[in-house]
Amino acid sequence: MQEPAHTRPCAAGQPQPPLRVVSAPVIHVDAISKQHGKQILFVETSATVFRGEKVGLVGPNGSGKTTIYRMVMGTETPDEGQVRVDKNITLGYFSQDVGEMAGRSVVAETMDGAGPVAQVAAEMTELEHALADPARMHEMDRLVTRFGEVQARFDELGGYALDARAREILAGLGFAQDLMDGDVGKLSGGWKMRVALARILLMRPDVLLLDEPTNHLDLESILWLEKYLKDFTGAVIMTSHDREFLNRLVTKIVEIDGGELVTYVGDYDFYEQQRALGEAQAQAQYERQQAMLAKEIRFIERFKAQAGRAAQVQSRVKKLDKIEKVEPPRRRKVLSFDFRPAPRSGNDVIKIAGINKAYGKKVVYDNFDLMVRRRERWCVMGENGAGKSTLLKLIAGQTQPDSGAVTIGAAVKLGYFAQHAMDLLGDSGTVMETFMAAFPLASIGTLRALAGAFGFSGDDIEKPVRILSGGEKARVVLALMLFDPPNLLVLDEPTNHLDMATKDMLVEALANFEGTMIFVSHDRRFLAALSNRVLEISGGTPRVYGGGYTEYVAQSGHEAPGMRA
Repeated sequence: MQEPAHTRPCAAGQPQPPLRVVSAPVIHVDAISKQHGKQILFVETSATVFRGEKVGLVGPNGSGKTTIYRMVMGTETPDEGQVRVDKNITLGYFSQDVGEMAGRSVVAETMDGAGPVAQVAAEMTELEHALADPARMHEMDRLVTRFGEVQARFDELGGYALDARAREILAGLGFAQDLMDGDVGKLSGGWKMRVALARILLMRPDVLLLDEPTNHLDLESILWLEKYLKDFTGAVIMTSHDREFLNRLVTKIVEIDGGELVTYVGDYDFYEQQRALGEAQAQAQYERQQAMLAKEIRFIERFKAQAGRAAQVQSRVKKLDKIEKVEPPRRRKVLSFDFRPAPRSGNDVIKIAGINKAYGKKVVYDNFDLMVRRRERWCVMGENGAGKSTLLKLIAGQTQPDSGAVTIGAAVKLGYFAQHAMDLLGDSGTVMETFMAAFPLASIGTLRALAGAFGFSGDDIEKPVRILSGGEKARVVLALMLFDPPNLLVLDEPTNHLDMATKDMLVEALANFEGTMIFVSHDRRFLAALSNRVLEISGGTPRVYGGGYTEYVAQSGHEAPGMRA
């Protein structure tokens, strides 16, 4: 089957994506239209996903990405057209809504979502109870026969290896063995997300639908998931705000653009290049036609009163009436803001001298020293529990060392971002009112520009803070911190929940930041673009690497401490 007619080809002289061997289609989106209230999402648009393809689904917030997933799953239907999934195809859908989890162990919760094998396992457990029930002795022959059938089916589906497979996946997603056997109900929301993802992976469906699978993962888990999906032989459709993750996995991008599904064959960077090229070509075509129309209109206006030119004028009027007008190209809004320069600090910004820190029997730092100087940008690498966030809390004064000292230098103005900072916003007021209260001397226009830079445009600035999502709250906190910038930024996972456009704006703003930074992030583009020093905390022995994250990968031979061979 051919790619849909709206697939955008590569322009002459542009880099060509690798050739793709076309296999059987598994999902067909055929001429669908869809409207939610007054919002039109899709207008007679189509796309196809083939067996084994890795597809990135992209588009602005609210453009209809989740609606596409729901239509594929059959929980929502298009107003016109149809979404068809080939017969005998199994689907696994990971969304940000994980539902309730309680009452069993993490590994049991994971195995419960394993598809047909989980159903067979449940029946086998029921039969085991029935066989041990004296009140059902009269059914023994039937129960024994059925148990033999179910046990054979369980073995055929690989059920006896299910526990081991579940544990392997959970370990890849960052679970320690003791956590796997603990109560799933005691986990935080982020860790429950990992359990939900593990359930979907354990299913081994023919098609994986993954809505932001990396949101709650650390870098080690992202790298493990990346390898898992590379080796996965089924089709994958995913949305992600992690540029590097998409670049390494997808072979096709399907963009939701003004009600259309537009297909680009290649990775995310190739899609961006082609989209920019298409926008430039559309703009040039529009401008050429506008220039031609203006010339014709000037001729008509100049000579319309001259009888001798009447025939020419009428000819050109008819010509203009027949011309199919080129619409001005739609342009994506690029987020940007000119942040004020940070005040200059002294040269010695942070001095950590002989600190010791332990939680119970777990020693996090033992006689640790570090000096951070002006304009250095340190990224802190380490596995879960190594002490990355603890170090940032020590620097920010949010916790104290057991012994030793953390000293902040002269004229240092510190800004600290952590996930708990979002809880300090309070529940009263709108986004705009929050900005106005923080910066009463700033003009409304300046604050609107600030809100727009962090993704709050139009009516979004009137959203009450109490109803904001975690990602929206993070954007408000970052905006408040960077508008009147400190000269020392201490950032703990600042890109969590940020969309691609906001991340790009943040990277650009921080690239021009004149102060000092120390940060933790699982976003490889953020790490590579902004760091010039690396502190690796691993095995209780911190190690300093000269150069940024890119040099660290080259020197260490791994992308994260937990990924050593």
